[in-house]
Amino acid sequence: MSTQRKSQDPYPDLGIRHAPQMELDTPYPNLPPIPRPNEPLEKKRARLIYQSRKRGILETDLLLSTFAQKYLKEFSMEQLEKYDKLLDEPDWDIFYWATDKKSIPDYLKDNEVLDMVRQHAKNENKVVLRMPDLENGQ
Repeated sequence: MSTQRKSQDPYPDLGIRHAPQMELDTPYPNLPPIPRPNEPLEKKRARLIYQSRKRGILETDLLLSTFAQKYLKEFSMEQLEKYDKLLDEPDWDIFYWATDKKSIPDYLKDNEVLDMVRQHAKNENKVVLRMPDLENGQ
């Protein structure tokens, strides 16, 4: 006699998975960014490349690491600072904004770098993406 276990989500109500003070549509709480005044251009670029591939969520890692590989080498300091501010946002929010699954908040609507990430996420050439190889021991 075999008993069949029913696989059920123990938390079917998404509200249980979030802190009670958070609305489901609001961003997850996040730690404040670490101030880095006077960070040299190449150090900032190297840090952002690393942070693009070590996000913690595979989908965002893949999206941002391939974006960083393609664009960050040519970014100006102003573009790097905009990208740095974008990386301060929660991973799932970045992913959902990039894939048009969640509306973009007003404070990011004029961020040209987010627009570039969104365009990159479309993958219009249908390129098979994979995590970029590490360069120079990064």
